[in-house]
Amino acid sequence: MPAKPAPIKKSAKAAKKEEPAAAPAPEPAPEPVPEPAPAEPAPAEAAPVEAVPAEGAPAEAVPAEGAPAEAPPAEAPPAEPAPPPAEPTSEPLELGVEDVNDTSVTISWRPPATIGNSGLDGYTVEICKEGTADWKAANEELTVSCRYVIKNQTTGDRLNIRVVAMNPSGRSPPAALADTVLVREVVDRPKIRLPRYLRQRYVKNVGEKINLVIPFSGKPQPAVSWTKDGQPIDTKKVNVRNSDKDSIFFIRAAERADSGVYEMCVKVESFEDKSQLTLQIVELPGPPATIKIVDTWGFNVALEWTEPKDTGNTAITGYTIQKADKKTGDWFTVMEHYHRLNATISDLIMGNTYIFRAFTENKCGISEEATVTKTSATIQKIGIDYKPVEYKEHDFSEPPKFTTSLVDRSTTVGYSTKLLCSVRGFPKPRIEWMKNQMIIGDDPKFRQMNNQGICSLEIRKPGNYDGGVYTCRAKNQHGEALVTCKLEVKQPVIAEADKK
Repeated sequence: MPAKPAPIKKSAKAAKKEEPAAAPAPEPAPEPVPEPAPAEPAPAEAAPVEAVPAEGAPAEAVPAEGAPAEAPPAEAPPAEPAPPPAEPTSEPLELGVEDVNDTSVTISWRPPATIGNSGLDGYTVEICKEGTADWKAANEELTVSCRYVIKNQTTGDRLNIRVVAMNPSGRSPPAALADTVLVREVVDRPKIRLPRYLRQRYVKNVGEKINLVIPFSGKPQPAVSWTKDGQPIDTKKVNVRNSDKDSIFFIRAAERADSGVYEMCVKVESFEDKSQLTLQIVELPGPPATIKIVDTWGFNVALEWTEPKDTGNTAITGYTIQKADKKTGDWFTVMEHYHRLNATISDLIMGNTYIFRAFTENKCGISEEATVTKTSATIQKIGIDYKPVEYKEHDFSEPPKFTTSLVDRSTTVGYSTKLLCSVRGFPKPRIEWMKNQMIIGDDPKFRQMNNQGICSLEIRKPGNYDGGVYTCRAKNQHGEALVTCKLEVKQPVIAEADKK
């Protein structure tokens, strides 16, 4: 089908001239309400208005499908859109107080959740004293850190604090603390850190120097005090020097009187902490109060003594006992680290006279002095009659008894063999060998031996008639015993080649 010719666009005036006079004008259709449209730049040339064909007039030709349509008029390029207006950031997050002292307040926060398109320049920290509405910036220049120290404040003031984020569009909503902050030193509860070695009894010898450093903590500076057994310490004997971190307990030369329970107390306002230190000053003990000889018999002496009056302020660990012969006067130690209050001294020499003394021991050592017995002990010379003990001789008599029996054997003609057994008995039994109930006697074919109860019968190169039942008989005055065995003598095996 031939394509229809493309319609020719005409101006409105030309269309009116070509309309036939007799044709009635069509009724105008209701005009639709135009929707507001964004303002667009006016085109350079108004597009020609197509004439509306009247009723009954020939319609304009419609371009055929697939025919090239007329190109639309050229439009001007759209103008670039204007940048959106700058937006401020949201308020900083999680504003809180880190530290407070008598002249400054340290605060910290987190960046805003929403940062505007123009970025973030920094933060302004503002303060206002309680009871006023005079907000002042604490920082002259913006700070980019999320932590700030508000310095040069007056102790006792209460401050309202807020933080504002800044960018080119202006201030963000402020993030403010819910409560006012009192400018004062925050109380840190006092705490004594007693070293581990001081948590148990601390022992020193008389005359030694004591220098203990006990650290503590607390804020503000804690007040430190010392007592001994519930009473204030004697500063003439004990020197205490306190710093802001520790207390030094010093005794130049310790004495027994310095022993006791010392208590250290650190106090901050209504809070306090206490620790106890048990100090024990020890020295050598005194000697036993008394020592005496209780009994003497044979070569032995029994001693008893009592505990010392002065233990050296510590437990007694033992006693040392010594003896001396009156002839020489030399002392010899017979017991050391002995824990009981009585002892028996043995192995003394007959005819000698002895005296004894005792020392006391504790963890410091042995007492400098000893307690000596007021009396002496003499080991008497006495006649000794030796009477040997009568012993009844044991009867070892025993009838013969075989401890190892004979074992059945087999051998080959021409090969010597031996039969063995063992027997015991007292007196030593007499041994006889028999073959088929006949006594062998001194037949040179047989060799009989008896060594320490081991009986043997050697059969030299047995023949066909040497097999049978062999018997060994042991006999003494208390009885006899028999053992038997069978001996089989076999013919040698001859190979077939040897037979031929």
